[in-house]
Amino acid sequence: MGEEIEADVVVVGFGVAGACAALEAAEAGAEVVVLDRFGGGGTSRLSGGIVYAGGGTRPQRAAGVTDSVEDVHAYLRAEVGDAVSPATLRRFCAGGPEMIDWLEARGVRFGDALAPYKTSYPSRRHHLYYSGSEAAGGFRDLARPAPRGHRPVGRGTSGKVLHTALARAVRAAGVRILDQTRVTGLIRDGGEVRGVECATLRTAARPARALHRTAARLAAKPGIYLPALARRLHAVAERVERRRAVPLRIRARRGVVLAAGGFIADRELLRHHAPRHRGGLPLGTRADDGSGIRLGRSAGGTTAKLGNVSVWRFITPPSEFLHGVLVDEHGKRVCDESRYGAALGDALVHHHGGRGWLLIDAETRRRALRSLPRQTVWFQLLQALHLLHRRAVTAPTITEVAELAGIDPAGLAATAHAHDTAAPGADPVGKPAEFVRPLRTPPYTLLDLSIRPSAAYPCPMLTLGGLRVDEDTGAVLDERDRPVPGLHAAGRTAVGLCSNSYVSGLSLADCVFSGRRAGHWLAPGGGGERAHG
Repeated sequence: MGEEIEADVVVVGFGVAGACAALEAAEAGAEVVVLDRFGGGGTSRLSGGIVYAGGGTRPQRAAGVTDSVEDVHAYLRAEVGDAVSPATLRRFCAGGPEMIDWLEARGVRFGDALAPYKTSYPSRRHHLYYSGSEAAGGFRDLARPAPRGHRPVGRGTSGKVLHTALARAVRAAGVRILDQTRVTGLIRDGGEVRGVECATLRTAARPARALHRTAARLAAKPGIYLPALARRLHAVAERVERRRAVPLRIRARRGVVLAAGGFIADRELLRHHAPRHRGGLPLGTRADDGSGIRLGRSAGGTTAKLGNVSVWRFITPPSEFLHGVLVDEHGKRVCDESRYGAALGDALVHHHGGRGWLLIDAETRRRALRSLPRQTVWFQLLQALHLLHRRAVTAPTITEVAELAGIDPAGLAATAHAHDTAAPGADPVGKPAEFVRPLRTPPYTLLDLSIRPSAAYPCPMLTLGGLRVDEDTGAVLDERDRPVPGLHAAGRTAVGLCSNSYVSGLSLADCVFSGRRAGHWLAPGGGGERAHG
């Protein structure tokens, strides 16, 4: 049978969603146990650490940015669609300033240095930026644009900075953390979830635990960029688990929160639900294998939006590339180039077979090269240089460069002419006038943005769907829209704010929002009371 322990709340997964659920419950007086298959952090720790919030947050006010809840809501309503109800979206938008305050009170520091240019991710000198499509054509007509991407301040990658601060707060709150513990099933009594079944390494010999921890850490990073290496390292970790893990049962007096990430590491689930999404870089750890979603299903939970995958094809930095023209193999415009990179990736995958090229002229190329040192962090610099030199063709004329790239010359020539001759503010695909500049300086270059496996110019992908939940409590819903007693979900294990459309920071913001919701509901006085026999 193995050992058995008990707590009020059991949280499965120790990324940002799990950490926030644990904090909310523990600070309200609950006894909380957090479990993680590896060392904690998950995809949150690997991420850029951006938290999306607006409506007058402390960093926005300090930077002199004017923003309102109404403008945040109007913009996100267009991005979020039916992923959540209007009431939930309104609650999230209105709570933006409080969310940033809550995180800062628990040790996360956000800077207020505003990025003066549009970018997919700010340099280390900047911590507040336009992280979505707020300033793109179509969206600026819905709401006043404002920078809402909040980046934590600290040494190292910002996702690590964010999670480290939250993990420190979790420990200070008295939460018991059991890492190297894999949840294998749910303990159920009738239709009610009362705990979890685990396989844990916590009693294994120190060398076995060290080997498991090292293999898992390296498989996550740098393994995320080297899939073959990641598979070999993960196989080592799995072998240690098979040989050294022992059973552990954890009873939950009040409930279980599933915050175990998405399913980007499960090829079978991806093939079944999102067959078009191939050739990208799985953004996540090997623990993002859909295990949390499967646990929820085993208790009668239902899923939605599993076919929605965010595909990131960023063209900035450098910001000069916004003056380029993104085309398909027929030479036709793909979309407004100033849109967020996930919108570009989605357009390429769903409407253009994953193939696309950015047309620039000599002047744009010169300006881009000059701006690279001040606009990029190291990985962005390497990717931009690779794009400019290894995935580029150049020729004296539009027709010749099209032929070199294998694009329809007549189609590209017509597209370039329509772009260059459009009246100010009348770009054919609605790109704002400040990002439009005629491409008239030869030679011309086509940069290959097509989505295919590449360590030098990867295309990250993130799953967005998950378990359906009650939006007031985070409880997992069954096929009749009834809560599964004792079971909640948060983060990318659940359907949430970004399950239709992703912009930088919205997933982590949803992890905070949904994690706190579940933790609050299961805490004493939160409404999740139940009696056990």
